[in-house]
Amino acid sequence: MRISFCQALLTGAIILNLLILYYVSRAQQQMMDKRKELGRGHSRTPRVTVLLREFENFENYVGDVANSFLRQRPELPFLAVSDTSPYPPLVLPDGARLLVLSPSPDQPPQAHRPEFHVQTEFVLLVPDGVELEQPRAVERLIRELEGEGGGPVRLVAAPVLARSAVQCLHLRVNLREWTATYSPAASGSSGSVCTALQGDAVVLIRTEDLFNLSVSLGRPLFSSLFVQTALRGWKVKLLESPCFSANHRPLFSSAHNQWKADTRLKEATGQLMRSFGLRRLMLPEGKEQWYGCSKETPRCFGTVHDDTPDYLYLDRWTPPCCLRALRETTKYVVNILESSGVRYWLEGGTLLGAVRHQDIIPWDYDVDLGIYLEDIPNCDHLKNLDSGSLVDANGYVWERAVEGDFYRVQYSEANHLHVDLWPFYSRNGVMTKDTWTEHKQDTEFPEHFLQPLVPMTFAGITAYGPNNHRAFLELKFGEGVIENPQYPNPAKKRLDRR
Repeated sequence: MRISFCQALLTGAIILNLLILYYVSRAQQQMMDKRKELGRGHSRTPRVTVLLREFENFENYVGDVANSFLRQRPELPFLAVSDTSPYPPLVLPDGARLLVLSPSPDQPPQAHRPEFHVQTEFVLLVPDGVELEQPRAVERLIRELEGEGGGPVRLVAAPVLARSAVQCLHLRVNLREWTATYSPAASGSSGSVCTALQGDAVVLIRTEDLFNLSVSLGRPLFSSLFVQTALRGWKVKLLESPCFSANHRPLFSSAHNQWKADTRLKEATGQLMRSFGLRRLMLPEGKEQWYGCSKETPRCFGTVHDDTPDYLYLDRWTPPCCLRALRETTKYVVNILESSGVRYWLEGGTLLGAVRHQDIIPWDYDVDLGIYLEDIPNCDHLKNLDSGSLVDANGYVWERAVEGDFYRVQYSEANHLHVDLWPFYSRNGVMTKDTWTEHKQDTEFPEHFLQPLVPMTFAGITAYGPNNHRAFLELKFGEGVIENPQYPNPAKKRLDRR
């Protein structure tokens, strides 16, 4: 069979095309293999932005941290974030940028919003003074976080080798009670999962998760971060390795600078907790930190309208600092009444709290005590109040109330949390008084409820109450009041409607 010239030419062209296709395919495969190999090391397209938020203007190692990361991983974006422009100015290497969060009137809003400055999938939050010694440590953290899928672990952390080891903690945030409680978690095993960290650590989080937080870069960073993530049910996984080194320890070269840093940390923590509506921190070692009112400051809420304090509209209960002040005032007043020979009893909602909780009702804002009118001359703090108020040696303010014929004892001149004393007298076996309010429970009652008075546990002390508290309370509030709690004015706010 003879092959024509055209057939030979066509055959040659086909063979040439096959050869070209083979070499192109081989080149593509080699390129893909090279990309995979790069992926096992560090990709040319960065997936992580390194972000340093916690540093002090007066002494820091931000430039050294940036140099450490960019020397090992020059393709990674590095962002230092500050509330205001640092002074002295930071000296940053090429590839590192400073973001100032405080707005400036001559710049657009996105210039100060961190979500516009992070274009990567992940953010690596690093503390001041840390160094990157293992270039692939970042990829290890990414693999760990990606391995968690869509589960509750939304952050992965690695320890920083420092004097104090990072601790895994459990954090429970109860906004209704204005309280955050830290407790120790299991530690020492690789992959410990908890809800908060204490100490130096590097933390990886998805960018989307970070900037979906209400306050993405608050200070102190870990306090801000973990309060918000705990409320969302997110967890952090603390690894034993990789470890990051920290050659700059301690961070501050003088005791004075350390004091300045500690003072700023304390102030920042107070501002943060108050902005989050947290008044009490329960620390893992059992100590408490308070960020609410005190004897020197006004109470946490203003004038109460319609028997419904403002915090109930926020679906919160009485701040714990206010409850603490009410307990202290009650204990103080009861001690003076007893030592003066003034007969008293827990009255109204205060008695209801004693029966239900052995304490103040969690959403109540004052304490009510009934007293015998005829016993008032026995008490030096009460008998001369017609001529004005009395600030006693312990700072409590005793006064005749302007709203009617009863007495009020305030926590202090600044803080008006108070105990009200309602004078009753017996008339034909019925306890009555001269001033009445519009409250349903403010009514006359048979004196036999007070004969005898019986001791009751209330707010950490033993106080006296009516001898048949159920019948007394149901007379005042209605049947079933003990078993069916409700807010003071259900028409304005109901307990079962949040």
